Amino acid sequence: MDRLLTRLIVLGMVLGLLTGLTLHYQLTAASVAAIIPWFKLLTDIFLNLIRMVVAPLVFATIVVGIVNMGDTASLGRIGLRSLAWFICASLISISLGLVLVNVFQPGVGQSLAAVAKAPDVSKLDPIVFLLNIVPKNFFEAMATNNILQILVLSLFAGVGLSALGEKGEPMVRVCESLSELMLQVTAYVMRYAPIAVFGALANVVADKGPEILFALWKLVIEFFFGLAILWAILISLGAVVLKHKIWHLLRFIREPLLIGFSTASSEAALPRLLEQLDRFGVPRRISGFVLPLGYSFNLDGTMMFMSFAVIFIAQVYGIELHWTRQLAILLTLMISSKGVAGVPRASTVIIAATLGMFGLPVEGITLIVGVDWFLDMGRTATNVLGNSIATAVITKWEGLLTQEGPEFVEHPHAPAHASKPATQSLNPVPNAETR
Repeated sequence: MDRLLTRLIVLGMVLGLLTGLTLHYQLTAASVAAIIPWFKLLTDIFLNLIRMVVAPLVFATIVVGIVNMGDTASLGRIGLRSLAWFICASLISISLGLVLVNVFQPGVGQSLAAVAKAPDVSKLDPIVFLLNIVPKNFFEAMATNNILQILVLSLFAGVGLSALGEKGEPMVRVCESLSELMLQVTAYVMRYAPIAVFGALANVVADKGPEILFALWKLVIEFFFGLAILWAILISLGAVVLKHKIWHLLRFIREPLLIGFSTASSEAALPRLLEQLDRFGVPRRISGFVLPLGYSFNLDGTMMFMSFAVIFIAQVYGIELHWTRQLAILLTLMISSKGVAGVPRASTVIIAATLGMFGLPVEGITLIVGVDWFLDMGRTATNVLGNSIATAVITKWEGLLTQEGPEFVEHPHAPAHASKPATQSLNPVPNAETR
């Protein structure tokens, strides 16, 4: 089933690209404008279905994971190790972006006319951000799919249920059932993924055409080359800890990577990514905590894009930045970008705030808006990869990685809270062949 779905997603990408090109060149602009909302509808339905699953799945898995940890010391240790990895990965991503954009200089010599008015973005207020971490109430956090707020709620609920002991067991069983239910719903939703991928690419290509890529071809090509280097670094770092299992991990997560790349949405890949990490051998009590944390604090592709974009805009406007100023930009991006996953158009907000802080033209953002979808595809897939490797590495450090090879098979009906042999996942899900 996994291989078939992966092939169908690739087929959807190819057909979407061909359909978009055909419509772009064969129909008038008015006809294309009338058709593309229907393509967008195909993708929006899929994304809404995924968003329907994400909040209860994240809440339930974190709560059950904390209860199964048994003590807050384990939670604190895993959290500290995760944040240490996230900070190191973020520094590598931003630094690589700064180095490559200075080496390639994609903005030098560009005769691009910026739109006079900058896009409407919210001001990045650290006080508002810190306040936004704490949820006002349970239902608002769940309704808005604010991952960071759901994480805070889950931490309180998990620690509270651990303290209640036997009195909390009924609620723990409810959360376990809710988690399995959401995974089963995800299995149904994923059958629609190839159609959503087709609609996403057909919509963008029919509307923009390939010309938009040619206008900024240097930026697009050089950014994706930089992502390839970043992938090599992240995989190499993962291999230091995971050894040969890194290749097994990549095999397991290829489908979430494709979903993230083709939809440009990390959120769309999250439920399937949790499921695939289960099958790789990562206990749900680890992945259910580290992945949501990573979705807020470990956006490797986005971090690299932000440093790339800020210096690119300066180059287009002919503004030379001394290395000390670039270092200050690096540190600013590093600090201000942490935990902004819940902010709408987060990367645009950070870039705009950084440009204004260093006296650079904020309207330069309009230069990259046209190709942002294509750039977002690459950075989203990179975010998924980075968080997958981080979760597997943390699990290995904890001595809880249970999978012994790609032939690993789980038992579909084992309860999530039961004790398990050393070669079995702590929170298994049904094997793809049994779906």
